Amino acid sequence: MAKIHGNIFTLWFSNTPAVVLQGFQAVKEGLTAHAEDVAARPTSKIFHLLTRGNGVIYANGHLWKQQRRFGIATMRKMGVGRKDKDYLLQEEAAHLVEYLQKTNGKPLDPTMPVVHTVSNVICLVIFGHRFSRDDENFHRLIESFDTISAFLNSVSFFIYELSPWLAGHFLPSVKKLKSCVHFVNDLLAKELESHKGKGKFDENQYFIDYYLDEIDKTKGDADATYDEVNFRQTIFDLFIAGIETTATTLLWALLYMVIYPDIQEKVQKELDAVVGCSHVFCYEDRKKLPYTNAVIHEIQRYSNILLIALPRLSVKDTELLGYHIPKNTIVLSNIDSVLADPGKWETPDQFNPGHFLDKDGNFINREAFLPFAIGHRVCMGELLARVELFIVFSTLLQAFTFTLPEGVKEVNTKFVFGSTMKPPPYQIRAIPR
Repeated sequence: MAKIHGNIFTLWFSNTPAVVLQGFQAVKEGLTAHAEDVAARPTSKIFHLLTRGNGVIYANGHLWKQQRRFGIATMRKMGVGRKDKDYLLQEEAAHLVEYLQKTNGKPLDPTMPVVHTVSNVICLVIFGHRFSRDDENFHRLIESFDTISAFLNSVSFFIYELSPWLAGHFLPSVKKLKSCVHFVNDLLAKELESHKGKGKFDENQYFIDYYLDEIDKTKGDADATYDEVNFRQTIFDLFIAGIETTATTLLWALLYMVIYPDIQEKVQKELDAVVGCSHVFCYEDRKKLPYTNAVIHEIQRYSNILLIALPRLSVKDTELLGYHIPKNTIVLSNIDSVLADPGKWETPDQFNPGHFLDKDGNFINREAFLPFAIGHRVCMGELLARVELFIVFSTLLQAFTFTLPEGVKEVNTKFVFGSTMKPPPYQIRAIPR
């Protein structure tokens, strides 16, 4: 459609118009030139059921601004990405290595171990503790988020939007969704009560400490939106946005390493030469590992797990790329068209870490690298995701060489459509180095 109509055009969903931004220039200008004007989220019946307008992802106005600002500031105060604070992620990466070592090089599907690792990173950052892989509540938590994500990409979602009453009474999938949301909220409420029972530390350590502290500090402030309901919803949002995206990216990473063994070998040679075989990685290491850093960025660009960014909504009449956009218009950004923009990438359709390296092999940032979107709604967990991808990927490639099972010659790389574009199920072998 962009070839016919240009890089900004309207799609009609029934009688609702949505403006689509296509390609790097349109997405960048459209979401940053009048960033405040397109910073809202459209409301929908299902997201009201999930969030009641609380939290971060689907909140709007003052409440959203305050919760988001607090979330970003807290991640910074906690030192996410700082050398002395990377131990939480290092610990989880070490658990994953230990798990894979026990497979003794036998073929395995890496999905669940990777999902457990990513989920536990979020638990550690928020609550200060991890769950055992055998913990029944942990399994139910992961399954609940899986069910919620799957529902958002199902026919049931559209039926619920048309008639919540009908869907609620006659669709088993809606009853299952409500049960999952109830379970997650219940578990988060128990975590909150359990944490309160431990009393206060001299200084805040984890996200939950900072949030409880903020609730106390702002009691009686009519402008404050800090309460236990918003706490639970913000954590819910961090889980649903952080688990599937990072886990899916890591699953693509392992798949690409078996498809491109020469690239895997080059990463390992750099790791061996620069940091050695027993190094514990921190995010700062990326500065002296340009090739490894470039490969991780190219994995994100090429796997392109979010084709379209979450929708925005114009909060007032505004202008996008010279066109008048009325208030309450949905704005969709085609991230796929940015990460594969032929005007911005030398070989957009190839897996090429050289996209992020200069002629001397130094790492370079690219302005069209926008997997976390851009503007006022840029992903709140971006820094945590970047740190996690770097530490887990580098730790795994230092410890193992990943290969296909014996006799398997080809791998299917056609993505499975969902809330993220996952690789098809696959098996690999983790051969200790």
